[in-house]
Amino acid sequence: MGRISKKRKEALAKIDSSKAYSLAEACDLVKEVSTTNFDASVDLSVRLGVDPRKANQMVRGTVALPHGTGKDMKVLVLCTPDKEEEAKAAGADYVGLDDYIAKIKGGWTDIDVIITMPAVMGKVGALGRVLGPRGLMPNPKTGTVTMDIGKAVTDVKAGKIDFKVEKNGIVHAMVAKASFDGAKITENANELLQTIVKLKPSSSKGTYIKSIYISSTMSPSIEIDTKSVTA
Repeated sequence: MGRISKKRKEALAKIDSSKAYSLAEACDLVKEVSTTNFDASVDLSVRLGVDPRKANQMVRGTVALPHGTGKDMKVLVLCTPDKEEEAKAAGADYVGLDDYIAKIKGGWTDIDVIITMPAVMGKVGALGRVLGPRGLMPNPKTGTVTMDIGKAVTDVKAGKIDFKVEKNGIVHAMVAKASFDGAKITENANELLQTIVKLKPSSSKGTYIKSIYISSTMSPSIEIDTKSVTA
């Protein structure tokens, strides 16, 4: 078994593993146990009582975090020439079409979000094997396939994120940076959680939100009381 570092021991000592904290308590505590020498990401893991293999139990959506993610999102817009200026004016980092499609086919994926338009989805669809496993494939349901390119770029830059339940029934999402104050982390986390609550499939029976944990990069996880979120 690997040796536990001094910093991790100190972090673990601050967490009562037998307790489920309120959302606000957990968001304050995650700052205390973040010991990295860089601005760590704060992530939520939400285990749902759904079966993602069934289409009518898929939970997927987008949410605009009130205080953004704290991360400078790199956005690629794949569009026709008439939309390029709109994309650039909105703050897109990369704008083009055929050149970037060739670049992605060659293995380049140094981006966080891809936004495109319906007219070019035929070309973009061919990149599914590269983009799909990385969660980068544009999708109309997440607002990344749209004619309103400028708004889509602005929303992403302002802190809009998309999330999707993975095969084990868990939603993982970054909601803040450890440098945020506790109140901002709480508000961002709550926005995501309430969105997930609203997306409960009608076919989902029994307990919907089974557990919630929050952690920062390399920190121990902290359990959040589900009742404090779903009440």
